[in-house]
Order: sequence, then structure tokens, then C-alpha cells
Amino acid sequence: MTERTQANGADIPKLGFGTWKLEGEDATRGVTTALKTGYRHIDTAQAYDNEAEVGDGLKQSGLKRDEIFLTTKVWRDNFRDGDLQKSVAESLDKLKTDYVDLLLLHWPVPEVPIQETMKALNELKDEGRVKHIGVSNFTVDLVDEARAHSNAPLAVNQVEYHPYLDQNAVLSACRAAGMAMTAYSPIAQGKVFDDEVITDIAKKHDVSPAQVVLRWLVDQESVVAIPRSSSDDHIKSNFEIAGITLSEEDTGRINALRSSEGRLIDPDWAPDWDK
Repeated sequence: MTERTQANGADIPKLGFGTWKLEGEDATRGVTTALKTGYRHIDTAQAYDNEAEVGDGLKQSGLKRDEIFLTTKVWRDNFRDGDLQKSVAESLDKLKTDYVDLLLLHWPVPEVPIQETMKALNELKDEGRVKHIGVSNFTVDLVDEARAHSNAPLAVNQVEYHPYLDQNAVLSACRAAGMAMTAYSPIAQGKVFDDEVITDIAKKHDVSPAQVVLRWLVDQESVVAIPRSSSDDHIKSNFEIAGITLSEEDTGRINALRSSEGRLIDPDWAPDWDK
């Protein structure tokens, strides 16, 4: 699965490996397995508390650094100018690399002026410690505000996206701005395995429900998906979607599952979501 998308200068593999909730040796083994399977996009974050283990996995894969698209995210406590740069230096040390390909602001922080945070983010890009910048869990209006205070274009908005959550407003805005939209929790924390529509399509194609949903996501313009698994078998099978061709009817049936009420991740600090 080698499909990629272009997003304001970033060349991003459309299927990546997410590491949320992977700890210790599970994180290292998962990253190593993913890279040896063929993934070339790895996603982590300061808040996952596994950047060091992810860095170990990158090393153990034997791949050259420039063969891997690496994303990490700055946690909400580090949005002040100075704090942000210091936190990213610590992330790079843990990841055992001189740069990340994509640095995201993990969640919006209303208490810190966005212009201050974007200034720090741009400084890191200018210094070469970050190749591309972006945001995560930002609404359309918040993305517009961040873009207005950034000299460099934003490459990505990473948000929850799966068959049960309608994200058309965010996706349309990303496309209009030349950005990609990265889907986290792409298989809806396992809900797809019990869905009659998706399991029926999976049986028709002789593949798993997860493979159907990942194919549905990757087929969409400007959408990147980052499934996470601690199972080597699932890591490998999630990657094996190149031979799956969904029909218009298949795609339409999955599209019909989407709803503005399907959100699974909604912490106290979340913004007022787009409907």
C-alpha cells in the first residue's frame, strides 16, 4: 500500500501506523513490525508517553530516516513560546532523530494566543527541526485562525474520522486549503467489527471489516488513515488493502452510516465541534 497524498508541500503516505495507547515494548515492537511490513508513516505524540519506544522501533527497523514519514504532536501544556520549542527538543531526543516530518498542535488551547503558538511552530520549521506543521482536533474556524497567523502553510488537520462520524465540513475546508485530513480512530475503536453493513461488504470481498473501512478512507481525496493495533497479525492485515476495490454501492452504503452524533473522543477541553 504505497498510495500518498500531497498537502502543501508534504508528501504523506495515506496509510500510517498509529501508536496511541501502545506502551513500552508493545510500542517498539509495533513500530518495528509496521515498518518491516511496509508502512512508511508513523504517528506518535508527547501525550502518548511512548516517543522513546517509537524511536527504538524506528532504529530497529533498519530503515534510513528519510524513508520514514514521522509525526508527533505537542501537548496542550507546551503551547507557550519557549515551552513549545523546549518540548520539541525533548521529543527529538526521545525519538532519536534530528527532525520530525510533521509536527502538530494536539488540541486547541484557548488560554494561549494562537499567534504566540504559531510563531513558535514556525520558528521550529525555519530551523529545520520540523519539515511540516499542522494541527489536530481543530475546527474549521480554528484552522482558519491558525493559518492566518502562520508564515508556513499548514499541511494537516488530524481529527477523529470513521464510518460513524460525519466530518465533511472539516474535510472540505482542508481540501480548499490544500491540506490533508488525517483520520484517527479510523475503525471506531472496533465498532466496525459488529456492523452489519460493513461485515456484509467484507464478506463479499473476502477481507476483514477493518480492511474495508481503511480502503474506504484511503479512497477519499486528501484523507490519511492511521490505524493502531498491538497485534502483529492485525498490523500486517491492515496494510494489505491495495487489492481491494470498493464499488460505488459499497462506498454509498458506508457513507450512509455517517452522523454528526457519532463522535467517540470528546474530552472536557475539546472545542465546539463543527456540525
